[in-house]
Amino acid sequence: MALFFDQSWFDARLAGRGLTRGVLAAVAGMSEADLALVWKDQRELSAGEVAAFAELLGVSGAEVARRAGISTPVPGADPLARIAALERRVAALEAEIARLKG
Repeated sequence: MALFFDQSWFDARLAGRGLTRGVLAAVAGMSEADLALVWKDQRELSAGEVAAFAELLGVSGAEVARRAGISTPVPGADPLARIAALERRVAALEAEIARLKG
């Protein structure tokens, strides 16, 4: 994971899509002043902002989080789907324990 906000990577992604920082701020629901703080690594992105950045830049939320030097949960991971998956795993473990107990 990057330790600092990777300004050059974000600027290159924006330039590659013909976009400006102002557009990125607007899409993420941020002021340009807030975005400037992010660029200076003085403000961390929220999970929602990571998701907005990812969508606009055409990359995964995990990539944005990594390039932003943060450890927010990966946006887009549906919490209900994650809970359902965990519940299935617990049920499978319980079934295996019951089988082993015979």
